Amino acid sequence: MSWTACCNACERWPASKVRGRAVVRRLYRDVKPARTSDRWPLPALLLWLAAWAGYVALRVGLQRPVAEAFGIVALLASVWAIRRGATPARRVMMALGFPLSWVLAAGLVPVPPAWAWALLLLAAAALYPWRAWRDAPLYPTPPGALDGLREAVWLPPRARVLDAGCGAGDGLRALERAYPDAELHGVERAWPLALLARWRAPAGARVRRGDFWAEDWSRYDLVYLFQRPETMPRAAAKAAAELRPGAWLVSLEFEAAAWQPTAVWRCPDGRPLWLYQQPLARRTLPESCPD
Repeated sequence: MSWTACCNACERWPASKVRGRAVVRRLYRDVKPARTSDRWPLPALLLWLAAWAGYVALRVGLQRPVAEAFGIVALLASVWAIRRGATPARRVMMALGFPLSWVLAAGLVPVPPAWAWALLLLAAAALYPWRAWRDAPLYPTPPGALDGLREAVWLPPRARVLDAGCGAGDGLRALERAYPDAELHGVERAWPLALLARWRAPAGARVRRGDFWAEDWSRYDLVYLFQRPETMPRAAAKAAAELRPGAWLVSLEFEAAAWQPTAVWRCPDGRPLWLYQQPLARRTLPESCPD
C-alpha cells in the first residue's frame, strides 16, 4: 500500500476498527514512493539487449527450447523495464528502441557513416556525463515560469540563490526575473552547458562547472531545482540536512513526496512549484490507520 493510499484508508476507517495504531505509524513514518528508474537509462539498455538477444537466437537457428528461453527472457525484461520507465516518454523510448535499431541494422533506411555516429556519441557524452545519468537531462525552465514567485517566497536584498543543475541558463534567467536584486549562482556538471549558461546568464550571475550534489547548500537562501521525480527524495534529504533555518527548497513540477510542502504555488503556465522551507518536515499519518 502506498503512503497516499494508506492515508486515504485511514481517513475512512472509524476509530473503533483501528488496532495497532502506533505500529502502523512507525511502519509508514518514513515511507517514500518506490524508486522506479533512478538508474536510467539502464532499464532501456537492458531491454534493448534482451530484445536483440532473442532476435539473434531465432535468426541463427538455435534449437527451439533455447530460442524460446531467449524469448521468455526478453519478454520478462520488457515487462520489468517498462514498469521501471516511470514516465510515458521513457516507455515510448524503450518500446521504439529495438524496432528502430532493427530498421537501421537491416539497411531499410540510409545510415550515417561511422564517424557521424562517433561524433553524436561524443556530443551526448559531453552533454550528459556518465555521473549525471541519475540526474535530469536538459529540462529548460520555461521563460516567465517563476514570474510572481516573490509574492509567495520573500527573500531579503542580495539573497543568495542557487540554480542546482542550471543547464543552459534558462533557470537563472527566470530567477533573475523573480528576484532582480538577488545574488544568483548556477552549478552545472556538463562543461558545454556550463559554458553556454555562463554566456546566457543574467549580468552578475556566477556559473561554474561542478556537481550540485557536492555543493554546500547552507550558503544559500533559496535552492531551485528542475530535476526529475527519482532525484527529489535525495534533494529533499540534502536540503533538510544542509539548508539553514528559513531557507527554501523550490522544485518545479516535481514534489518530494515524503516531505510536507510549505506551500504549492502555481506558475503562470499552470505548472506546480513545490515550496519547502527549512526546517523541512516529513509527512505525518493521521492518528487513525487500519492494520
